[in-house]
Amino acid sequence: MDAVTAQGRPAGPAAQDARIVRVNGPLVEIQGLAEAAMHDIVELGAGRLPSEVVAIRADVVTVQAYEYTGGLAPGAPARSSGEPLSARLGPHLLGGVFDGLLRPLSDAPAWLEPGRGRAAAVRDFSFTPAAESGDAVGDCSCLGSVAMSGGVTYRVLAPRGLTGTAEKVRETGPAAGDAVIATVSGTDVRLTSAWPVRQPRPYRARLDSDVPLITGQRVVDLLFPVAKGGSCAVPGGFGTGKTVLLQQITKWCDADVIVYLGCGERGNELADTLSELGSLSDPRTGGMLIDRTVVIANTSNMPMMAREASIYSAATVAEFFRDMGLDVVVVADSTSRWAEAQREFASRNGELPAEEGYPASLASALAAFYERAGRVRTIEGREGSVTIIGAVSPAGGDMTEPVTTYTQRFVRGLWSLDRDLAYARHYPAVSWSGSFSRDAAAIAAWHARAGDPGWAGRRDRMTELLAETDRLGSLAALMGVAALPPVERATILAGRLIREGILQQSALSAVDASCDAARGAALADAVLAVAGRCIDLAGAGVPPAVLEEQDFSPVLRAREEAGTPAAAAERQRDMLARLDDQLGERRQP
Repeated sequence: MDAVTAQGRPAGPAAQDARIVRVNGPLVEIQGLAEAAMHDIVELGAGRLPSEVVAIRADVVTVQAYEYTGGLAPGAPARSSGEPLSARLGPHLLGGVFDGLLRPLSDAPAWLEPGRGRAAAVRDFSFTPAAESGDAVGDCSCLGSVAMSGGVTYRVLAPRGLTGTAEKVRETGPAAGDAVIATVSGTDVRLTSAWPVRQPRPYRARLDSDVPLITGQRVVDLLFPVAKGGSCAVPGGFGTGKTVLLQQITKWCDADVIVYLGCGERGNELADTLSELGSLSDPRTGGMLIDRTVVIANTSNMPMMAREASIYSAATVAEFFRDMGLDVVVVADSTSRWAEAQREFASRNGELPAEEGYPASLASALAAFYERAGRVRTIEGREGSVTIIGAVSPAGGDMTEPVTTYTQRFVRGLWSLDRDLAYARHYPAVSWSGSFSRDAAAIAAWHARAGDPGWAGRRDRMTELLAETDRLGSLAALMGVAALPPVERATILAGRLIREGILQQSALSAVDASCDAARGAALADAVLAVAGRCIDLAGAGVPPAVLEEQDFSPVLRAREEAGTPAAAAERQRDMLARLDDQLGERRQP
């Protein structure tokens, strides 16, 4: 990828006497780069292979190549761009598939053909100006917009720090991706721009994250919600359903733009994921979901440094669309593979290893990544958000390994996937005992303002019953369920009703794949009312065995049937009446 400055201008002249002195796989040592700085992009050899400065010792500069270095030998020239790795940002991102350096993957990946063309194909977009010649242009003010097929309003903003008078503005019509759309005080503003991926984009102010991201998954929205601008981790071993859960959130969440990052996953799995993403219909627009999705694919057999950079590229793309006043969700699958790239890089660079061989800087690197999430007021004055959802793949399902442990410190929510639930075909396999949400109180206040004051009480009641069911389940496994008092047996029954009637959700169901907030609240109220009545009847003397023999399918099937919240309330009333009619006479006097 040709090095560019943060404003999209070509980099300055290269040092003419810089030469490679040592090549050790992707690790290359260079002499003669006196002006090089950390994280600068350096082009190696005649093929101009991109690399990044990772160490400077006296007159020797050490770089890590982003591509295969076969054929590179000592004595080959090296050229410093004088700029860090920058992402090319523009409307071409939506609907595209890119590698970790945001190079297009529409044909053979660049890492298979080192030195191959690095620029994305130029496309024409329909541009509509929002300013006229002579207008005053403020910092990051809107100069025009581009019509996108995914229903996203793509707004072309003036570069950060550029103010003045619009001398010329492009007329309505087609514009190529690199076209000049305006000239402000002598400076050309193009449809595309560049930004250093490791540098967060600026904003005016950070706002409270108290607006929920509605994911359409009941176990998340009712028990462990995440706020727009929040961060969440999804740890789980192999086969626990991480990918399916992330795909469901990608499809059904109420975000404007999705940035899907496949970081270090197996190539065949990522290919299947890309195929599925490309075929998903968009429930918001009726078109294709891929039209408002940016896919960054960096498989495990791609160069390690490109995998390490991919997570910063994803965050930069998300912040770019956030600055337009959009809500963006970054789905990173998985941060464990990124951490492994950090470990490999640290080992090659001679850093002292810390826990399990990871570098001591791993915790701060994870914190810096999740810190890029947030709900902000942009420089222009709009509200936008970046929500980060990162999958964690602990080796052997060990939740005490460093990546999982460190991640829990920095995220606002944790959706821990349980292997036993997955093996029992309970999906999503989110563990109610191992998960948490630090935004629950703020989101409860939002629901109260939005007309659902019972959200907090509903959540508290469900978590209380589920926790009590787990405790009693351990006793029942030792003593037998028949040895438990009637109310405790009814509590176990209540926990089963909650699991089967509320928390289970089929990704393959046309009705139950997604559940809006109103319908989810109605289903939860219905199941909780029936579960509470069972506990009351057990306390009044109805034998627990009689309660366990009742047919609860009318309530349990409600999640699989299309209906309004009023329909769920009607099922609740019918079930309660049937319980009273059949079991009322069984109470003790």
